[in-house]
Amino acid sequence: MNTAVLRTEFRLFRREPGAVFWIFLFPTLLLVILGSIPSFREADKSLGGLRPIDVYVPVTVLIALIMSGVQSLPQVLTGHRERGILRRMRLTPVRPSALLSAQMVVQGTVALASALLALVVGRLAFDVKLPEQPAGYLLALLLATGSALALGSVVSALSRTTKVASAIGSAVFFPMMFCAGVWLPVQQMPHTLARVVQLTPFGAAARALGEAAAGHWPGWGHLGVLAAWTVLLTAGAARWFRWE
Repeated sequence: MNTAVLRTEFRLFRREPGAVFWIFLFPTLLLVILGSIPSFREADKSLGGLRPIDVYVPVTVLIALIMSGVQSLPQVLTGHRERGILRRMRLTPVRPSALLSAQMVVQGTVALASALLALVVGRLAFDVKLPEQPAGYLLALLLATGSALALGSVVSALSRTTKVASAIGSAVFFPMMFCAGVWLPVQQMPHTLARVVQLTPFGAAARALGEAAAGHWPGWGHLGVLAAWTVLLTAGAARWFRWE
C-alpha cells in the first residue's frame, strides 16, 4: 500500500466533520443518551439478567461499522470515480487499487477506534463490563468490519454517481441497523425473526459480540455467517467495481 496515499486519505477524512461525527462520535453519544435513561440501567429478565445498556454497547459498536461501510465509504469512492480521480490515477505510478486499499484502512481504523471509545465510555460511565472473552470479541469485530467494508464496496460498485450511492446506501442502512438491534435487541426478537436476522452480517455480529462480551466464545455459526458474507460481498465488489 502507498503510504503517501494513506496519509492523504486520513487528512481528507479529518477535514470531513460530518464523517468524523457520525462514525467516531455519534455511536458513543447515543450510548450516553441511552445510559442516561434510568430503566436502561436496571436488570431485565428478558435479557437474561443483563441491563439494556449492557446489550447496547455491542450495538453501538456495530453502528460505527454500518456508518463507515454503508454511508461513508461508498460516497468517497463513488465521488472519486465521478470526478475522474480514479481514471487519472491510472496514468500515474500510483494504482487506483492503492486508493481503494487506503480508504478501507481509513474507514476500518476509524470504526474500530469508535468501537474502542464506546467500550471505554460504557465501562467508565455506566459500569458495563469489558468483554470477558477478548480474543473472541476481537475476532468477531474484525470479521464484522470486513463485512461492513465489503458491503460498502458493493454499494460503490453498483453506484454510478454519489446520488445513487446515497440512495442505495440509505436503502441498505436502515435494514442493517434493524438487524444490528438498534430498535430491538436481537435477544428480544421473536424466535423466527431472530433466526432470520442472525443470517445477516450485522445480526450475526450482534450475537457474536454479545456472546464474547458475556465471556463465551462466539458461536461458530455466527462467525461462519460473517466470514461467508465477507467473502461473497468481496467477490461481488471485485466483479462489479469499475474504475471509470
